[in-house]
Amino acid sequence: MKKFIEKLHFITHDIAQYTHIEQTQLACEAGAKWIQYRCLSKTDDDLLADINQIAAICDDWGATLIVTNHIHLKGKADIQGFHLEDMDADFIALRNQIGEEFTLGGSANTVEGLIRLANEGADYAGFGPYASTNTKPNSFPLLGLAGYTTAVEQLKIANITFPILAVGGISLPDVGPLLQTGIDGIAVSSAIAQAEDLYEAYQDFYKQIE
Repeated sequence: MKKFIEKLHFITHDIAQYTHIEQTQLACEAGAKWIQYRCLSKTDDDLLADINQIAAICDDWGATLIVTNHIHLKGKADIQGFHLEDMDADFIALRNQIGEEFTLGGSANTVEGLIRLANEGADYAGFGPYASTNTKPNSFPLLGLAGYTTAVEQLKIANITFPILAVGGISLPDVGPLLQTGIDGIAVSSAIAQAEDLYEAYQDFYKQIE
């Protein structure tokens, strides 16, 4: 079942300036249509308290709500899908677990990872990191523009059509060059959530995407 994947994903995270709920509210007011709730620091009860409020905001504004990891919360809140960050996860099993109606995204750092996600039933991939990022510290190689260009070319050769979103350390001037590589969109967290004006920052990115 092919699903619509928004071109601009806003990923919430733990920051001092705003709660996840406040980040969602401001982003949706600015026009966000895809919210990825990424919180790895709370208990299930606290996660659900957040998610229920965020889901209500997303419903009010017509935004899709994706939850990072926490797939065990399926059916406990109005969630439209999940994004799994474990690059070794069995996506065939995950798809069987959540069913076709939920959107299922995965993370990849290599072309081989992208192909595996496509073949195992993921609906899209967050491909990165593009550049250095403090939101999700890791030791994976930075892809740069060349990494995305190569990935798009390799997927065409393999005759695989699969939505790829750049993620990791993306700033506003990067958006145009990234889209020119042929990827489908971008996922942004810090450059929006930690901007001086979250509302304005989201709109600036949205204008670059459109």
